[in-house]
This record gives sequence, C-alpha cells and structure tokens, in this order.
Amino acid sequence: MTFPALADRVWCRLRLDRIAGGRQADHVIQREMLEHPATIRSFRWIRWLLVAETVVGLAAIVVAVVLTRDGQTVPWAVWFRATVVLLITMTLYLFAWRAQLGYSWAYQRLRLFSRIFPIVTLVVAAIPGLYPFWMVIEQILFSVLMVGIGDVLTSDHMRTTFPKPPRSTRS
Repeated sequence: MTFPALADRVWCRLRLDRIAGGRQADHVIQREMLEHPATIRSFRWIRWLLVAETVVGLAAIVVAVVLTRDGQTVPWAVWFRATVVLLITMTLYLFAWRAQLGYSWAYQRLRLFSRIFPIVTLVVAAIPGLYPFWMVIEQILFSVLMVGIGDVLTSDHMRTTFPKPPRSTRS
C-alpha cells in the first residue's frame, strides 16, 4: 500500500472529513472532472505555491535564528509569526490534499483561506514597528503566494470542477 493510500485510509477511518467538512463532508466531485488535465495542472501549481510558502516560512525562521546567534534581539512577534505561517501552510497542504481527492469542503476551505490570509497578513505587516523590515518582506511574499493560490482556485475551470454542493437535508 502506498503512503498516500495509507494516509487516506487512516484519515477516513478517523472520520476527519466529517469533523473538518461538516455536513458537506461526503460531497465529492465527479471523477472525470478530477482527472481533467486542467484540474491536474491546477493542483500542481497549488502544490508548487505551497512549497514556495514553506520555503519562505523556513527562511524566516532561519533568518531569526541567525540574527539571534549574532546577538541581535529578535522580537517575540517574529518567532510567533514565523511559527504560525508554517502551521498555516501545513493546514493548507491538508486542504489541498483533500481537495485533490475531490472533497468540495476542502476546496472551499482552501479558497476561503487564500482570500483571508493575504488580507490579514498585509494588515498586520502594516502595523508600524511590530516587525523588522525583513519580516514585513516575508509577509508580503507570503501574501503574494496566497493570492496566487486563490487565483488558481477561482479560475473558471476550478469553479466549474468544484460546484457549490447541494444543501444537506440532514439535521
């Protein structure tokens, strides 16, 4: 059994789609749309953008470590932000994985977060004196990458591939 198949099996066994997806947890898109070349290409772009976000997040931690080792004081906000960016990115990997398997809830979450995170990040980066200049640049890069993910997710093809699920009749 491959690692992705094993991970999916464990994920399903723990019923985590139900927890994360709520009422729409079982809604999966049509297989032919999932296997469409444009869908495959879109998820490839999303993975590369997430890898770039991971690199940006790790670079922020490396810069903070180097500055600390050189005797400079690195504000607590920098450590917190760098850690949160990596945790957010891991969550986005999870959503991308489930969306790539056809789960509409994961696509919707990924699309929502790709719209919200850049706004929040840029607003926080604009607070004078909160972060050093290099961290503000990191936040801008993070936002640009998130906007790229949002752009891929809101393409005509992806919106057609992941139509809004029908309302659940369960209570």
